[in-house]
Amino acid sequence: MSVRIDIGVSGDEASFSEAAAMQYIQSAGLNARIIFLTDMERVLSAVEDGKIDLGIFPVANQKGGLVKMALKAMGNHPFTPVDDFWLNVQQCLMVKNGVTMRQIHKIVSHPQALAQCPTFIETKLPNVSRMEWEDTAKAAADLASGKLAADCAVIAPKRAAELYGLDLLEEGIQDLKPNLTAFVVVKKK
Repeated sequence: MSVRIDIGVSGDEASFSEAAAMQYIQSAGLNARIIFLTDMERVLSAVEDGKIDLGIFPVANQKGGLVKMALKAMGNHPFTPVDDFWLNVQQCLMVKNGVTMRQIHKIVSHPQALAQCPTFIETKLPNVSRMEWEDTAKAAADLASGKLAADCAVIAPKRAAELYGLDLLEEGIQDLKPNLTAFVVVKKK
């Protein structure tokens, strides 16, 4: 039996970073545990300090462009790149149970998710304000727990709606299909 390693991801449970890590673990045949570190800065800090064996986070999306938070974090920490790969990201709109499209006054999500869905937002929710959050899945968790107002909607992975008990109003709301995001795998320098 192989030794279990710890892989830190820049997201909460049910994030696209978790999906990317699961894809990488399976393709590389690793025995690994996923550690949820919410953002790229925490992932690279944990790699640098030797608290995790590998870090996985997104660096670019076809529609959303470069993930600026990743580039900033990469400039703050020494690391060694191990691998890179693409993940097809399917953005979904979710709300608290019973909330309808008409009742939505704010859309909350990671800046990349908002940048990947402008056509849907402008067509279906043109008068709704937008608010950036540090992670798509964290936004879903925070909506479910009441940290976000009940009239908010969240853009996040479908699994986030299932995990956090939210109603899934729309699936595949991103402009591009497929909607590819580049992820990198890093280790301590």
